[in-house]
Amino acid sequence: MAPLMQSSQPWVEKYRPRRVNEVAHQEEVVRVLTNTLETTNCPHMLFYGPPGTGKTTTALAIAHQLYGPELYKSRVLELNASDDRGINVVRTKIKNFAAVAVGSAHQGGYPCPPFKIIILDEADSMTEDAQNALRRTMETYSKVTRFFFICNYISRIIEPLASRCAKFRFKPLSEEIMSTRILHICAEEGLNLDSEALATLSSISQGDLRRAITFLQGAARLFGSSITSKDLISVSGVIPREVVQSLLAACKSGSFDNANKEINNVIAEGYPVSQMLSQLFDMVVESEDASDEQKARICKKLGESDKCLVDGADEYLQLLDACSSMIKAYSNMPEVYSNDM
Repeated sequence: MAPLMQSSQPWVEKYRPRRVNEVAHQEEVVRVLTNTLETTNCPHMLFYGPPGTGKTTTALAIAHQLYGPELYKSRVLELNASDDRGINVVRTKIKNFAAVAVGSAHQGGYPCPPFKIIILDEADSMTEDAQNALRRTMETYSKVTRFFFICNYISRIIEPLASRCAKFRFKPLSEEIMSTRILHICAEEGLNLDSEALATLSSISQGDLRRAITFLQGAARLFGSSITSKDLISVSGVIPREVVQSLLAACKSGSFDNANKEINNVIAEGYPVSQMLSQLFDMVVESEDASDEQKARICKKLGESDKCLVDGADEYLQLLDACSSMIKAYSNMPEVYSNDM
C-alpha cells in the first residue's frame, strides 16, 4: 500500500522545500528570513508576488523550523481562500486563537519562541471589512501572535495592514532556475525530457514552478517516461502555435471571411478565447512586420476584449471583434470613434 500512496502523491507536495534555505531564486528573502530564524525575533510578515514562486512554501517552512512537528498544530493556524474568512471568523476564530498566550520551550532542538503564528494565504481575497477587523487584533495580541499574510496583489491589502508588516516580494522564477528544478525532478522520477521540451515547459508555465511541475506530472502520467514538447502543450491547455499563427495570418491578409473561418475553427475546437487573446498578444508584440502604432491599436483592443470576457461576454463575438480590429490595424484603416459619427 505504501508504494501506491507514494506514486499517487502530487509532485508539487512531494518536492515542496521543507526548509527556508531550499526555496529557489529568492535570495534576499531567504537571507533575511534565515536571520529571523536564528534570532527567533519574528515580525508580522507580508509575502507577495506571482503564483508558484514559493510564498506559501516559505511561510510553512518558517513555521515548521520554529516549532517542529509536535508543536506545529497547536502553535500555527493556517487559513486560505477555501476557508470562511469573513468578518465573523476574524472576530471569533482568529481572535480566540490569537488571544491565547504560550510559553517558550525548546523542544527537540527547535527554538519554539513564545508566540503563535497565523498564516492567511490568499489574503487579497479577504473582504475589506475583514481586513479592517484584523487591525485591532494584530495590535492587541502582537506580543503572543504573529501574522503572515500571503497574496498575489499587494494593492488589495489595505494600507493599515500592509504598514504593520515586513514586506517580502517574491520574483517570478527565471528559466534557468526553473529548468534546474525540473531536471532534478526528472532525474528522481526517471523521466527523459529533451531540451526543446524543457524550453517549452519553461515558456508555458511563465515563471510559475507549481504549474510547471503539475504539467510535467500530467504529461508523465499520460505519455510515460519520454516526454516531448507536443505532449506538454497537449496537457497544458495552451493553444498550439500553428493555430494562433493561422488566425494572425488571416487577420494580416485583410480578408474578413478568412478571419471568420479561422475563428469558427478555434471555437469548434473548444480552445478558450481568453487564452487565444493572451497568445495573440505575445505574438503581436514579438512580431517585426508591424509598426508601433499598429501594435498599440491591436494590444488596446485585445485588452478591451479580455475585459469583456471577464465580464461574461460571448466568446465568439469578442474574438470576432478583436480580429476585425486587427484587420483594420494591419490594413492601416483609420480608427472611427463614436464622437466622430
